[in-house]
Amino acid sequence: MAGLLTLFFTLNAAAAPLTLTFAWPQNVGPLNPHLYTPNQMFAQSMVYEPLVKYDAKGGVTPWLAQRWTISADGKTYLFTLRHNVRFSNNEPFTAQAVVANFQAILANRSRHAWLELANRIDSVEAVDEDHVKLHLKSAYYPTLQELALPRPFRFIAPSQFVAGGTRNGIKQPIGTGPWILKESQLGESDLFVRNPHYWGTEPTYQQIRVKVIPDPVSRAMALESGDVDLLYGIDGVVLPDTFERLKQQGQYHIRLSSPMQTEMIAINSQHPPLNDLAVRQAINRAVDKQTLVATLLHHTEQPAATLFARNVPYANFPLSPYHYDPSAAAQQLEQAGWHLEKGQQWRTRQGQPLTLSLAYIGTDAVSKSLAEVIQGNLRHLGINLQLIAEEESSIYARQRNGQFDLIFNQSWGPPYDPHAFLSSMRAPSHADYQAQKGLPDKKIIDQEISQVLSSQNDSERQTLYKDILTRLHQDAIYLPLTYVPIMLIANRSLADFEFPPLSSDIPFEQMKPRSDVSP
Repeated sequence: MAGLLTLFFTLNAAAAPLTLTFAWPQNVGPLNPHLYTPNQMFAQSMVYEPLVKYDAKGGVTPWLAQRWTISADGKTYLFTLRHNVRFSNNEPFTAQAVVANFQAILANRSRHAWLELANRIDSVEAVDEDHVKLHLKSAYYPTLQELALPRPFRFIAPSQFVAGGTRNGIKQPIGTGPWILKESQLGESDLFVRNPHYWGTEPTYQQIRVKVIPDPVSRAMALESGDVDLLYGIDGVVLPDTFERLKQQGQYHIRLSSPMQTEMIAINSQHPPLNDLAVRQAINRAVDKQTLVATLLHHTEQPAATLFARNVPYANFPLSPYHYDPSAAAQQLEQAGWHLEKGQQWRTRQGQPLTLSLAYIGTDAVSKSLAEVIQGNLRHLGINLQLIAEEESSIYARQRNGQFDLIFNQSWGPPYDPHAFLSSMRAPSHADYQAQKGLPDKKIIDQEISQVLSSQNDSERQTLYKDILTRLHQDAIYLPLTYVPIMLIANRSLADFEFPPLSSDIPFEQMKPRSDVSP
């Protein structure tokens, strides 16, 4: 009997699929590769693949395209596709499928206008089964980097189009990637299984279960109880104090990546008194980032000195930071006519108090804490900072219409930084445009952004990026707070793996149990 029971449990263990359970705040969505929210980027990247992949050095490597050539004028790209790639329903991946997907994307071009490549594409043609030619209206140096993005330039089987395209939805999320979305339970979980037709290396795990756990405290509890194996992401994975507690326990595999994005405050130069450079510079000198990072964030992020960290392409040059110096900030305000009269709490100029507002998402506990620390720092300087906590949709509306003094903002990370993030500064619907609109050199900044995006000369691009970033820094239009890494917290049973170069990607196909790793 004992032998039969042992055999029974052994057979059942062998039959059970090797599953990794991961926690995420919401369901992955319908996974239309060419649309945005509620589709989750990490899941889109599990199912759909690009022609080229972004690498850690800021360049690209072959993927669905084995190689490519670029015309001398930078306007034509000829891609040679990888042979014998099939979609997960066994449909062939061909040049015609690539063209159909590009046409579906361009049929909804206005939705993708934030991405400059979508505006630059003139046409796409299938030369033959294995070759695709991409024609641009004008040269655009980040073309390959934007083709590597998680969306929209990825490929779904054309048989899954609705009414000949994807703008109105898809039938099923059928891609060429290593994973297939097998089932979704709204508010509960999503299940991915291996793609049996995948052209690349087969993942070790047979299934990835994504449990929907909106609250960061509950996600940590699920890890500790063993309900999930992995917590991973760029923003709000767990609260900073929870991260520190789990780290001190020593029971989990915990890592932070190099800086991926910049958390910052955008300062609206259109609104008095923020149209005064002295006020913007004083704010930059008034916030104690070192203490903020140590006490509030528990060193899960790094203090930021500039708009981009030095590991961002074209940002590796020195800029003199605005060091924390309340005395210098106070002196600067005094010289600008903002006096703190004896017995008064707030500075005034010509009878007007120095009163500002900072808007943030009210349900974001970390943003609330950051806002309160900044409020306290500015109070010591005699600046009355009023906090406005609103719903996420209201904050995004303020970013679009410029109805803010100060507002939380974040760079986009690789491969968007610096080119795509700077490109968006020319779009009125972005907080960056609204914040910069009152700058005397806004026109020059926008002209140089347009120029750098079309430049075919790397030395010229370096010069232009340096001038753009120097102007923004000297204009003190941003208060850089922290450089944000990817956070990883996992069971000890999960083997180590490399962080991907895109913060939105989660490399499930590289993950394996620790027992599978040679000692």
